[in-house]
Amino acid sequence: MQASLDAEVHRRTASAPGRVNLIGDHTDYTGGLALPAALPWRTTVVATPLEARVAVTTSLEGKQYFDEVALSGDASSLPAHLQLAQFLAHSSAAGASLSVTSTVPVGAGLSSSAAYCVAVALALGISGSPWEIARICQAAEAAAGANVGLLDQIAALCGSANNAVLIDFTAETTENVTLPAGTELIIVDSGERRSLANSAYGERRAACEQAEEVIGPLSRASVTDLTALKDLVVQQRARHVISENLRVRQAAIAAKAEDAQSFGLLMNDSHESLSSDFSVSTPGIDALCHRLRSEAGIYGARMTGGGFGGCIIALAEHGAAARLDLNCTMWVVAPSAGASIDSDDMGPTSR
Repeated sequence: MQASLDAEVHRRTASAPGRVNLIGDHTDYTGGLALPAALPWRTTVVATPLEARVAVTTSLEGKQYFDEVALSGDASSLPAHLQLAQFLAHSSAAGASLSVTSTVPVGAGLSSSAAYCVAVALALGISGSPWEIARICQAAEAAAGANVGLLDQIAALCGSANNAVLIDFTAETTENVTLPAGTELIIVDSGERRSLANSAYGERRAACEQAEEVIGPLSRASVTDLTALKDLVVQQRARHVISENLRVRQAAIAAKAEDAQSFGLLMNDSHESLSSDFSVSTPGIDALCHRLRSEAGIYGARMTGGGFGGCIIALAEHGAAARLDLNCTMWVVAPSAGASIDSDDMGPTSR
């Protein structure tokens, strides 16, 4: 579906949040479950449609995202890094000038890229269901070299203030889940920077695909099916995904039961699975998770995002963060609202 930009060209402003995933990593691209929350940090995009097939993307903070680019009529013929062409293929605008500003930390595993893509899509007038918009954003990330799933985009689109979002990637449904009362979310930046495009993320996806060729969709498989996998590494990767889907279900039940203790233990188990079976953690992040768990008032701690660096998310009793002394950048956050069109048709612009 497409939203029409008026014949008299106008600006549109849209914004989208980063996200933190509480539990359920590397499950989205196999049709599983995840429980993320949108963050208060947002990327804002002001789009001015242009008649010519030209894209001009800049940042109000001075960071250049893209130089001016002449776009051909066939977006598929463009270099992969010109992901903006993927959006224009679904927009009524022939070209666009975008101004971008963002408070989402970059490279920290908090989905700055999805926040950017979702904000661009909405600013260009692309409409449809959250899943339709998410797939357009997914294609844009693929054009930039990141073969990501749909978790980050759906979290950015469907985030809800004061709620995490339980996502089922097979049923394509979302459900708001309120975290246990008296708790807070603490994000700790490990300082280790990451890049999905340059990591072993693709290798992990390939291993999951190998497993599914033998035992079928991992979202419906059980641990007893793992014996059919002869490659021990593939078996490990599949075991993480199968067990992680179960943990997400149990975490949602624990949240609804106001059981912070059980929710935290599931987070701990999730991290150990990501570290041992899926091998996407690092020694530094493992050590930081273990340190956090030893602190008073911390129910559980795990890495968040694709792995290979980034941030840790902890569920804690209210006020626990004030007692921590980790020598790391740290934030206390609350689940926030999802993407929005902040203003539309702000007035004619020059062509």
